[in-house]
Amino acid sequence: MRRVAVVSTGVIGASWVAHFLAHGLDVTATDPADGAEERLRADVAAHWPLLERLGLADGASPQRLRFTSDPAEAVADADFVQENGPEREEVKNALFAVLDAAARPDVVLASSSSGLLPSTIARGAPQHPQRVLVGHPFNPPHLIPLVEVVPGEKTSEAAVEQAMAFYTAAGKRPIRLRQELPGHVANRLQAALWQEAFSLVERGVASVADIDTAISQGPGLRWAILGPFLTKDLSGGPGGIAHDLEHLGPPTERWWRDLRSVTLTPELTAALVAGVAEELAGADRAELVARRDTVLHALLAAKSRVDLP
Repeated sequence: MRRVAVVSTGVIGASWVAHFLAHGLDVTATDPADGAEERLRADVAAHWPLLERLGLADGASPQRLRFTSDPAEAVADADFVQENGPEREEVKNALFAVLDAAARPDVVLASSSSGLLPSTIARGAPQHPQRVLVGHPFNPPHLIPLVEVVPGEKTSEAAVEQAMAFYTAAGKRPIRLRQELPGHVANRLQAALWQEAFSLVERGVASVADIDTAISQGPGLRWAILGPFLTKDLSGGPGGIAHDLEHLGPPTERWWRDLRSVTLTPELTAALVAGVAEELAGADRAELVARRDTVLHALLAAKSRVDLP
């Protein structure tokens, strides 16, 4: 595969464009918004220095980006399509009707949707629903390796295999889901953590800043290296996860029973917003993003030098 079409070029779409270009692919991007091309090229230029430090593929260049406002034209000669439109079912269905009619029948139509089911999205592609799936990245896609490949009820095995192979060749770490669920896997895991974090704020147990510290300076450091199951296995010493579950399983179950459901009331929302503002204390958000990406780059470089699962 040499040419990728990226449909809609907001934050996620622009990051995908930069990633694909950095891996030596030709990219045709499309977005109907006024000024979209200028914003996209500016975003790619902003991402490029860090991508250069990560290492570019042979022939990688921002000059391999072509832009059109017509989505049908964008996908007409594409070998793979990555869609990033708004998270609204009716918008996805209308957009996929255009993509399905214009792209070659053998080309995978992958949506970056963070929560919609691929079967729902595929209703907009009645001609070839077998090539529609979710290819959900994590923000920012030009740095975070994960892609969740989620087939729908009509997605073919060939389309899944094609997507897995494409993402792997493009430097990603795809995982395949065996069931379609709202939010897929990673967002559901995040949602479980957010539920308790929001509840702890609501109950006055800890501040927003302290909860961020509890994760970023605690388990988050380990989770960035190994996932929750392998981390738990190492916590069990020579006996591994079996020993850990034998000794810590019963108290963990009691903690589960004590976790609280939470509703985003106006009061809680205000408390969360105020807590983040206090934690940031006037910090420049663009500078914070740059520092975050610098640390991500260092972490990814370190992980690439060590053989980890």
